[in-house]
Amino acid sequence: MPRIPLPRMGADFGMLVVLLLLCVYYSFATLTDQSPTGTAAAEDVADRLERPGRTVFIAVRGNPDDVRFARILEQRLRAGGTPVAGNVAGDPPTVRRALEEAVASKRVDVIATTPEYENVLRNVVARVPAASGSEILAARTHRWPAFLRADNLRNVANQIVVIAIIAVGMTMVIITAGIDLSVGSLIALSAVIAGWLIRAMGGAAASVPEMILASLLAILACGLVGLFSGVVITQFSVPPFIATLGMMLVASGMAYIISHGQSIYEIPDSYVWLGRGADIFSIPNAVVLMGLIYVAAHILMMRTKLGRYIYAVGGNPEAARLSGIRVSRVLLFVYMMSGIMAGLGGIVQASQLKSGAPTYGLLYELYVIAAVVVGGTSLAGGHGRITGTLIGAFIIGVIQNGMNLTGVESYTQKVVLGFVILGAVLIDMLKKRNWLRIRPARTPRTAQSPPEGGEKA
Repeated sequence: MPRIPLPRMGADFGMLVVLLLLCVYYSFATLTDQSPTGTAAAEDVADRLERPGRTVFIAVRGNPDDVRFARILEQRLRAGGTPVAGNVAGDPPTVRRALEEAVASKRVDVIATTPEYENVLRNVVARVPAASGSEILAARTHRWPAFLRADNLRNVANQIVVIAIIAVGMTMVIITAGIDLSVGSLIALSAVIAGWLIRAMGGAAASVPEMILASLLAILACGLVGLFSGVVITQFSVPPFIATLGMMLVASGMAYIISHGQSIYEIPDSYVWLGRGADIFSIPNAVVLMGLIYVAAHILMMRTKLGRYIYAVGGNPEAARLSGIRVSRVLLFVYMMSGIMAGLGGIVQASQLKSGAPTYGLLYELYVIAAVVVGGTSLAGGHGRITGTLIGAFIIGVIQNGMNLTGVESYTQKVVLGFVILGAVLIDMLKKRNWLRIRPARTPRTAQSPPEGGEKA
């Protein structure tokens, strides 16, 4: 059996450096004054208010974060013995009426609020003469990159989940020198089938086992579509581009037929557990699932015989066949896995949006292929790593998120992403032509090493 070419870590390291440089750039580009919210803001204000003899009035807007800030601050102050004259959440007229009632019965020394509401409160206090001597105190702001905020980093990871999951199957397909253009339509098909089955099983009253069964059947259906693409490619020698392009149209049409062109909303609230839940250290459940899938896929590709067969088929299918590898079975497996991963991505998106619609997955096949190519997988086949694909997905996600934070318009974002994809393909082609190869240093000849092309002297 010939030596099967496995990729080296150098490409992954280079892409990781690119990802880190992007993070550093967007960290500096989004460095702004950040205001703490919720518990952090309440702790900061409480630490500065715990002085004896000072009466505090709390006034905030009515959004959930500010209400949580006010509740936690009041609990902290009362626990420390600081009197609270009132706690009101609402618009300026509401705050003004509550403040007038509070200062009519007792003195208010401090009015605690959030930084975003501070200027509004100054105008309110100016219209309440009895509160003119009150100090307005808000949480202190600090310089910090908006890109590195914990909620934004979780958002980046959560946004790439669907693309990254589907990219696992696409990586296997591209390593075999194939392509699968049907994955975007399979997202819609999976979401529609799952939503349709849940609606048939009781809709919003469907049980957890019924929702799990509906999701598994939707994933299985997409796996069968991928398997059919593999059969067309292996048994009828149809080019993968044409075969999967046809299945893309078929899957999209099936999604519209099943849903009658309408979104399916009759889904229980608990169905969002996978797409919106965060049960482990505030990490989204979908991100945890993505991590588990990548660990399993990495083990499959790097530690199993099947993984070596996939690389062998991509490197030289004829040599692999002569070595005893059943090339057709390997190709059937990778296209089926691509369909399964696309189906799982559709379930995740349906869970995130709590609905199933035939419009899901539009142009996702392009983003998935981009993640795989940017991650270092060669379109010519035979080379690529699952870990590189994950890095590539994060690179695309970071670029999109960073451009959103810096105010780049959507049309310009498409141009940038297009050049990123072209750059990745160009680098791959240059490496294949050995234009970017670093020649190893020559080793001195010894008496034991024969001269090249001749026999030992």
